[in-house]
Amino acid sequence: MKLIQLLKPGTSRRNLLFIAAVVWTFAGGMLLTRGILMMGIDKDFLIARIVISIVSGRLFYMILFSRISKKHALRIIHLTNDRPCIFSFFNLRSYMMMTFMISFGIFLRTSGIVQPFYLSILYVTMGIPLFVSSLLFYYSGINYQSIVRKKTITCPIIQSKPN
Repeated sequence: MKLIQLLKPGTSRRNLLFIAAVVWTFAGGMLLTRGILMMGIDKDFLIARIVISIVSGRLFYMILFSRISKKHALRIIHLTNDRPCIFSFFNLRSYMMMTFMISFGIFLRTSGIVQPFYLSILYVTMGIPLFVSSLLFYYSGINYQSIVRKKTITCPIIQSKPN
């Protein structure tokens, strides 16, 4: 066996779904926490900002994140390696996008270009779809065997389109 294979931190595909879920929960929770704390600083139009954030976050999930998270979960389930690396819950393109988004968020917060009044809306809007997407990974990990048999994910709790 090659040395790289021996040193690679591998895990089962099912565990990889849970690792992805924790990462997405952390990212969504962090953005939600920062956004909510920023909203508390300036109480002007607080209800309007909360409503805008929730509606925008829901739309963002329905339009983009529901597909992305489902695609990533199915990619993990269909990995050919029985013990993929624990970092393979994202592909290279997703890691690059995540790096850009984190860097851009830090830049916006520390530069002062965008006031916390508006940044709070952006953080909560982004935190909602990340957190909701994490629920799809938890669901996929819990129902792993069923999803492998069906070859698709149909989560009754989290749907991209309202009933």
